Amino acid sequence: MSRIFYAIALIWALTCAAYAQDFNALARVLPEDSLIADDGRAGVRVELGLSQGVPYRVFTLRDPYRMVLDFQEVDWTGLETETFLQTDRISGVQFGAYVPGWSRMVLELGAPLAVDTADLRVDKNTGAAHLALSLRGTDFDSFAAGAGAPRQPGWDLPEPAVTPVKPGRDGTRPLVVMLDPGHGGIDPGAEAGGTNEKTLMLTFARELRETLLRAEGYHVVLTRVDDHFVSLERRIALAHRAGADVFISLHADILLEGRAHGAAVYTLSEEASDVASQKLAERHDRGDLISGVDLNGADDQVTDILLDIARQETKPRTDALAVSLADGMAQQGGPMNSRPIRSASFSVLKAADIPSVLIELGFLSSPRDLKNIQNPEWRKGMAVGILNGLKQWRQDDLVKRSLIGQ
Repeated sequence: MSRIFYAIALIWALTCAAYAQDFNALARVLPEDSLIADDGRAGVRVELGLSQGVPYRVFTLRDPYRMVLDFQEVDWTGLETETFLQTDRISGVQFGAYVPGWSRMVLELGAPLAVDTADLRVDKNTGAAHLALSLRGTDFDSFAAGAGAPRQPGWDLPEPAVTPVKPGRDGTRPLVVMLDPGHGGIDPGAEAGGTNEKTLMLTFARELRETLLRAEGYHVVLTRVDDHFVSLERRIALAHRAGADVFISLHADILLEGRAHGAAVYTLSEEASDVASQKLAERHDRGDLISGVDLNGADDQVTDILLDIARQETKPRTDALAVSLADGMAQQGGPMNSRPIRSASFSVLKAADIPSVLIELGFLSSPRDLKNIQNPEWRKGMAVGILNGLKQWRQDDLVKRSLIGQ
């Protein structure tokens, strides 16, 4: 039932269009009319008040068990998890922007649940809507058989336009840099001091882009330009489509393991350089799980071999890039982590043919780092440090590649 329920939900929602004042406009959540609670019959009820009716769909995912509700589209302002979630049968709830025009809510299920009934009612006079879902327990086999995201066109970011890369004044081709501000949309990343990682990293990515463009010799593309969710897999695909020479993912996490303060640069490795790096990689990949994305795809044996061959050439260039970036930031005053070069199995760094690094500007769990990252002048210095690191790396890389070609 779960696999086809999303289509029924969409059709049912569309029948309410006559009652909505502007059915395709942004709907606002009504927190006072919204609740997730036990229904008294060993089930769970999900009540969601909206300022107007909108199309929606419902589906389930496993490993871990989740129920996903997509809306076109909802402003979640004012909805607080503490008051909204009133049952321990739902272990967690996330909500936010998903892709342009769509919003998402993800229920983390403590045990397999299925939709028993769904009812979207729209007030004929006000246009306000009320969505009511009744969830019932189901067995593991039935849940697994019905789980899976529906395949529909238009449910990811539109394909980016291909912009020709123009030669610089000296005739050399600009370095194509893909900047990847971490998290976004439904996935806020780390949260501290009244702010969150996704907002801080998007701000820094925009500032870094301007710094690189003013320096000339760089063509800069961002994996996201606003507050929308982009899957880890798609971030890599966007880098390939842009013809990126380097991929730089930007983060500022919360981490209690190890000495979690100061900037650090991470490279890809199946063997994490330390426990803290391993925990960090797990946190980053979980963002896709929370947002309803399955990360179960595995390369076959032949593909794995080909990727390993490609990485043999890319890895030394990536390692050199990490060192140059760390040196550039250190020369701007940092502060840097006591171990500024680290490695772990970050999914976002798995492009085999593009030197890819992940920069932790600092950790929001450190009051000093949080203060720095919120300071525009400090961010300006870090942007200059990254620019200097890229300059040095490109110069060295061109020399090494010319020697290999001889």
